Amino acid sequence: MIAVIDYKAGNLTSVVKALRYLRAEANQPDDILITQSPDDVKQADKIVLPGVGHFQATQLLTDLGLTQAIREAVAPTPGNAKPFLGICVGLQWLYEGSTEAPTTPGLAHFPAHCEHFPARYDNADLKSPHVGWNSLEDIRPDSRLLANIAPGSFVYYTHSWRAPLSADTAATTSYGGPFTAAVERSNVMGVQFHPEKSAATGLQLLKNFLTL
Repeated sequence: MIAVIDYKAGNLTSVVKALRYLRAEANQPDDILITQSPDDVKQADKIVLPGVGHFQATQLLTDLGLTQAIREAVAPTPGNAKPFLGICVGLQWLYEGSTEAPTTPGLAHFPAHCEHFPARYDNADLKSPHVGWNSLEDIRPDSRLLANIAPGSFVYYTHSWRAPLSADTAATTSYGGPFTAAVERSNVMGVQFHPEKSAATGLQLLKNFLTL
C-alpha cells in the first residue's frame, strides 16, 4: 500500500492521479491510500508527501502524530526503512526547517534550512516565485529516483524557497544560483519540482519510486 499524506496540500489530487495512472499502466492494483493516519503510515510499503503552499502548513503533520510515524517508518533499521518521497514543500520539510516559518520544525532528516531566493542575482533583480520549466543538472549517477532521466531534462517548478546544495543532493537546478532540485539518501528522497506536472520525465521519476 502506498500512503499519500493529506495535510491539505494543493497538489494532492494530481499526484494521486499520476500514481494511479502508473499503477494501471503496469497492471498493478490501485493501492493508493490518501490518509492522515499515523497507523496507515506505519503499515504502508511506501510514503508520499505532496506539498504546495506555506511551510507553516506542515505543522499539521506534528499535530496529527504523522511526523513521529514518518520518522519511525523511514528509520534505517532491519525490516523497516520504507521509501519516502517528498514533493515541493514535502522536500523542504525533510530539512531542519525553513525561513518561511522559522518556528515550524521540519523532519530534520537532512541538515540545513531552506531559504528564500535572493532579491538580486548576478547584478539583476530576480523574480520570485520561480515558476515554469527548468532543467535538471548534475544528476548523481547512483540516484535510484532519477534512474533513466538524462541531464538537461526539463521539469516544472513553482516555489519561492529552496534547499541548499549538500552531499545528499541528487540533482541541481539553477535559478538565482544552483540549488537542490532533488535530494536522496538511501530510502528518503525529495524533489523541489512537481513530477505530476512534468510530463514524461516526471512520470519516469514516479515510476522509479514505485518500483523501489
